[in-house]
Amino acid sequence: MHEGQESKNTCKMMTGEVERKMERKRLNAQPLALIRKIKGFTRSIVEGLARGSAPLIYIDRFRNYCTDTSGNCSGLPAGKEAISLKRECHARRLDVLLRVLLIVQQLLQEKRHGSKRDIYYMHPTVFKEQSVVDRAINDICILLQCSRHNLNVVSVGNGLVMGWLRYVESGRKIDCISNPNTAYPIPVHVEEVNDILSVAQYVLVVEKESVFQRLANDQFCKRNHCIVITGRGYPDVPTRRFLRLLIDKLHLPVYCLVDCDPYGFDILTTYKFGSLQMAYDATFLQVSEIQWLGVFVQDSDNYSIPQQCLLPLTVEDKRKVEAMLHRCYLQREVPKWRFELELLLYKGVKFEIEALSVHSLTFLSHEYLPSKINNGGCLQLLGWWITSRQYHIRVEAEH
Repeated sequence: MHEGQESKNTCKMMTGEVERKMERKRLNAQPLALIRKIKGFTRSIVEGLARGSAPLIYIDRFRNYCTDTSGNCSGLPAGKEAISLKRECHARRLDVLLRVLLIVQQLLQEKRHGSKRDIYYMHPTVFKEQSVVDRAINDICILLQCSRHNLNVVSVGNGLVMGWLRYVESGRKIDCISNPNTAYPIPVHVEEVNDILSVAQYVLVVEKESVFQRLANDQFCKRNHCIVITGRGYPDVPTRRFLRLLIDKLHLPVYCLVDCDPYGFDILTTYKFGSLQMAYDATFLQVSEIQWLGVFVQDSDNYSIPQQCLLPLTVEDKRKVEAMLHRCYLQREVPKWRFELELLLYKGVKFEIEALSVHSLTFLSHEYLPSKINNGGCLQLLGWWITSRQYHIRVEAEH
């Protein structure tokens, strides 16, 4: 069998396994099935305590990357964590877990939804801080093998969408096409979105609301027949789920525009590879098709960005870049992105998307984005690659 045919067969097997995994998770996440699981879990703990035995709970630990620079990640899950009443910190964690589990059971039984903040305020003196509730919800998702929205726990929507798109949300028609440069909030209950229609040619994800509003003011969607989405910084779960749904249904190219700094790059990788905090749900949240459109380090030279628009990387910036360089997926799946990150560290400067406005307010929408998209959204490799490899070789020589 030829190498190309073997690769295709391997991809088909992997795709089939992912589809089977998603179907199993969907069936396991039905409300009645979840309620049965919750009751079975709490019953086993109560019965164990009645017998005088301390409960021992094993929770899978997940990761969406490792720091093996060879790119040989062992996959998910990455071991188990044991929680026992014998340790005081674990006893409190189990108390929080059971309290949150009881609230989730109530939400499912009453067919209501609540936010993580709602749950926190039901026992603020016990929980003490929001992160404790967040961790418990993640633990419950892992234990019950479901996604957070299956628990009827929702986020307060933060994302925005505009463009050539029409869909129905909970029986209500959302018609962005009638005014494609008007912002609409991204649905919180993405599972209730259906009848998606679009004549867009691509989806553009932008990091910040300020850039989103710049494009709206410039009538970008009307001129370019596209859909524009922003998570307003790090994207929340509804934004990532909605983007995943659009790509699955519409099969459109998807591009991402972020600041040329470590945090912009981290936001880009959150869309493409998922977040470490919710690595257990990465398969359902990541948009692996996403292409990096800019802004790139070399854009400061290619588009004559003035020196006063360039800011030096801080110590914290450099530390963040160095940590991200060790993520295995950069070496394994997007080595060109890794070289771009090395170049950012080498040049030692960062700049925002808005720095392009030094030429004109409409430069981003009229010049920069159309030229990038017409070139397929790919990194311009030649001079960039040579400079980056020279830096890479120099660093290796120094070590």
